[in-house]
Amino acid sequence: MNVDTDKLKSLLAVLAEENVAEFEHEEAGVRIRIVRGGVAVAAAPIASVLHAAPSAAKAPEIVVADDGGTDVTSPFVGTFYRAAGPDVPPFIEVGAAVKVGQTLCIVEAMKLMNEIEAEFGGVVTAIYAENGKPVEFGQKLFRIKKS
Repeated sequence: MNVDTDKLKSLLAVLAEENVAEFEHEEAGVRIRIVRGGVAVAAAPIASVLHAAPSAAKAPEIVVADDGGTDVTSPFVGTFYRAAGPDVPPFIEVGAAVKVGQTLCIVEAMKLMNEIEAEFGGVVTAIYAENGKPVEFGQKLFRIKKS
């Protein structure tokens, strides 16, 4: 089933204008769930949604590791991209300092590009995911040592 992208863009604009935090709608076998303040926007046939991770619209999970680093995980299933395009440098590299709100990567889910942003400042000590490869809900993407 196809989603009318113009209709979806109009809906997103209205929800942003009205500052709606969460919205869910089902029509003709297509369920749309939008959560603002996180990073996920999902639209899929109901059969696909039933197989998706139950918390697909959460912000990235943050897990503190034994070495003082903090792992940032994927908030949903999708395709991991380190850069905004094939001819563009990656958003971050190992050793790079990051600031709160800085884009770390993009996870494409349901043909929507979702920027994953740093929730805290620090230095990137590891990049676990491979560019252009699928990632699962909860999969480690990065390790950042807070500064």
